[in-house]
Amino acid sequence: MTTKALIARIVQQEDINFLLTNRIPRRLLTQFMGWLSRIEQPWVCAACIGLWRLFSDLDLGEAKKTHFKSVHECFTRELKDGARPIDPDPGVLASPCDALVGACGTVTQGSVLQAKGFPYPLLDLLGDPELVRYYQGGQYATLRLTSSMYHRFHAPADCRVEQVNYISGDTWNVNPIALKRVERLFCRNERAVIRCRLMPSGALLTLVPVAAILVASMRLRFLDVLLHLRYRGPNVIPCDVGLRRGEEMGWFEHGSTILVFAPQGACLSDGVQEGGRIQMGQALMRVDRIGTLSDRSPGRRVSDRSLPPAVPGRRPPRSKSGSAGPPRSGHR
Repeated sequence: MTTKALIARIVQQEDINFLLTNRIPRRLLTQFMGWLSRIEQPWVCAACIGLWRLFSDLDLGEAKKTHFKSVHECFTRELKDGARPIDPDPGVLASPCDALVGACGTVTQGSVLQAKGFPYPLLDLLGDPELVRYYQGGQYATLRLTSSMYHRFHAPADCRVEQVNYISGDTWNVNPIALKRVERLFCRNERAVIRCRLMPSGALLTLVPVAAILVASMRLRFLDVLLHLRYRGPNVIPCDVGLRRGEEMGWFEHGSTILVFAPQGACLSDGVQEGGRIQMGQALMRVDRIGTLSDRSPGRRVSDRSLPPAVPGRRPPRSKSGSAGPPRSGHR
């Protein structure tokens, strides 16, 4: 048995895995990892990536570059052009990220599942009763990014980001072992509730990137702040940023989870089921039946007339409302 296989066998034992990844000083370890990952020393970077490979199936074959100044640069790597084709069907919501599909299905009585037998109230996650009412009978999908996956996430459709609500919290592991043991885990962890208005229907789509141990930092391209454990506000950040399907929205500093919520009329695409794999750009949900239901969506309706045309390589403009946050301090 190889060293890697032996390590995998040990850490896959549920009690040991839960102990090693949760019953530790989670916030301190997460902050230490953030510091370590940014050290720009070749031997530190090489040693950390070598250790990382022992615990994961890290494959850099699709990365735009394979030599990195720091572990952080490897975590947040970009992919080669064309590595993730985007489903062109306007009636399809594309997956915003590479992921393992977790719990998914219909929002029922204001609750969804984090694992079999473990429901949680949507209000605890989103913090907005109006949003909870809007998604009643709608669809949700849990997308878990493992540590070795591509960590950037993208717009699942032509849309306009209207608001980001940053909610500080804990840093529990979000793997299946923890999801079966910690009630309301996603509601406990640090997260951002991102409201996106779909074009041209005006229906509201909500993405919730959830941080986890070693991950408590996320960057949104259109905000000039880094959302992390030391971020002190503002928590609700108004936005007015147009994004084209497949355009980069941001990234995690490590692996984590994105929850996707679509209103009544949406349905999961063929082949999307719990336990499956999906890549950024592949069909996640069909949303071509929700246009007539968008009148009941919270907030204002918008037109796609103001959405700028797609420009290859264009980065979304940053919201001026993010200027009240802390300085960037050299973070990307």
